Amino acid sequence: MPDSLTIQLINQTTSPNVHAFITGLAIQHNMARVFLKADGKTLYYPESPPQGQILQPLTEDCAIPLGAPGNTVTVTIPQIAGGRIWFSAEKQLTFLRNPGGPGGGAALVEPSVLNPSDPNADVDFAFCEFTLNNDQLFANISYVDFHVSGMAPDGLERVCAGLRAQAAKDGRPWDKLVVQAKGEGRPLRVLNPTHGNAVGASFDGYFEPLVDAAWKKYAQQGEKAHHGLRMRLPLMGKGPDPQAQAVLRINTQAAPGVVDGSVPSGSNDLIIGGVAFGRPTTADILGCNSGPFTTGPSPKRNAIIPRLAAAFQRGCICEVGEHPSHPETFYKCDPTNHYSRIVHECNLDGKGYAFAYDDVQPDGGADQSGKVDAGDPKVWIIAVGGGAAYVGDRMP
Repeated sequence: MPDSLTIQLINQTTSPNVHAFITGLAIQHNMARVFLKADGKTLYYPESPPQGQILQPLTEDCAIPLGAPGNTVTVTIPQIAGGRIWFSAEKQLTFLRNPGGPGGGAALVEPSVLNPSDPNADVDFAFCEFTLNNDQLFANISYVDFHVSGMAPDGLERVCAGLRAQAAKDGRPWDKLVVQAKGEGRPLRVLNPTHGNAVGASFDGYFEPLVDAAWKKYAQQGEKAHHGLRMRLPLMGKGPDPQAQAVLRINTQAAPGVVDGSVPSGSNDLIIGGVAFGRPTTADILGCNSGPFTTGPSPKRNAIIPRLAAAFQRGCICEVGEHPSHPETFYKCDPTNHYSRIVHECNLDGKGYAFAYDDVQPDGGADQSGKVDAGDPKVWIIAVGGGAAYVGDRMP
């Protein structure tokens, strides 16, 4: 893996006023916070302001101009962890410094879509995420934090239309996830329902009926469990037990292999491979990182969590007994994550991270996450605006 990588940034918007900002942690510089300067090659390590002085501006120009529509700008990055390439149209983004950041530098205050007082609240911006280290380049377009336009030019409008149609259908506040530009009436971005409370879109109680249905389906009936082993108790002389239990099967795609799950009689936990999972709330399912989906020291539990959480997100936990299941089983039953469904429908190739475990897929199945990775990258091409969006391997 090289110590640096060439990136081509392509302006596929209709605006001549698009800028990129590249941030991350410099792996070869004690994991200090780093920016690329406006020239696209010089590194800037934001210094920490004095204690007590917060929200200080950057001391260098880090806005990389992309030029006229159709223009390509070439930049060079060092090895970076937790990197982001931000794009803004018409208005530039504002990054601020607080004392006490990583590697002895500044703590970075990044643009926030959840804080109405943030200086970037009315800026049209998006980002992709990446890591470049000794092993690989790993990058993805993320729809977890908010909607970014990784699709055709009308992609944002199509997402908004889909959310409004779903709100009209089920009465849930999907439409409130659409954030309008102040005074202009046009959509600026779409928030993930994980952040719905920030815009008055509460989904409290939304997934609980699905949880109840799953617990009912996988409740133990006609079986006894003992130390993780099952013993079938058929009805004498009546053939197979009509009350035989449905079994939830999870392929951990890791060392624990395929594990079975059920809700034992007298228990309120779903036991999968001997690991107990309590009932998740809607917030647990949307966030994928709280309640029963909190990771910890158990490798088996940590391998089960993404696949179980994805089955709830995609609404297929009851419809399919084996997970991860195939994409044709996703989002077919309510309740389901309609934000995720619509984001995938509006992407030309159907891909994009719409929730934290959207990379979960069956062995040999079609990837849904929209990630790219390579152990020996020569150049990374990123196009913003969707003006020449395509499906397949054709270079833009």
